[in-house]
Amino acid sequence: MWSVARTVHPEWLDTLPPDDPRAVRSRRDLRRINSSMLQTRIMAASLKRYCRQAPRTILDLGAGDGVFMLKIARRLASRWQGVSVILLDRQKIVSDETLGGFRKIGWGVETVVEDVFEFFQRNDLEAVDVIITNLFLHHFAQPELARLFALVAQRTDVLAGCEPRRAHLALAASHLVWAIGCNDVSRHDAVVSVHAGFKDGEMSASWPAMKGWELHEWPAMLFTHCFVARRQQNAEVRHDA
Repeated sequence: MWSVARTVHPEWLDTLPPDDPRAVRSRRDLRRINSSMLQTRIMAASLKRYCRQAPRTILDLGAGDGVFMLKIARRLASRWQGVSVILLDRQKIVSDETLGGFRKIGWGVETVVEDVFEFFQRNDLEAVDVIITNLFLHHFAQPELARLFALVAQRTDVLAGCEPRRAHLALAASHLVWAIGCNDVSRHDAVVSVHAGFKDGEMSASWPAMKGWELHEWPAMLFTHCFVARRQQNAEVRHDA
């Protein structure tokens, strides 16, 4: 078991303009990394297990180019129909092709370009049924993560996150992403991500101490650490605007 504490440092991709060639290449690398980590399969399985019914709305925090959420949607479209998706990211990088992919399977889609904390402080913000994160929560140190969780808990019934696992095997693998063609940005960020990743019950410990929630946290496959917070059926409803 790895005992080293979490360390959160800036990732190069977050500092580059969205149209920078190295950033464009790194986003392609991220798709390969997601595929290697089986993130789509893990997230889809988590949603099937912990969502009591088909959601009407899903919010993806740190959605990036939206491709990950589209792959999730395609996996779930046969059982979840007519879902509306919100893709939230600080950069405007979702292509028309990706947007069209959602519409092709009968899902609605909206993009929002905004900081996550500013988004949750909107006065007109409506609650959503499900919030997901993929390789996003590890960007936040514990105080920021706790603040984000407190905001999320007011606006949804289910939060599902798939994050890097902070473990020796994951760290070793992060040093080998060059083998799948990753550029310098992705090679740097992969290692930083593992050091900022999670293990044991670290995400659960950052969830607000409030009644009415059940928390689940577990390692998945070789490199992923999962977290789900689900509102209990008899709990007080979330706060719609």
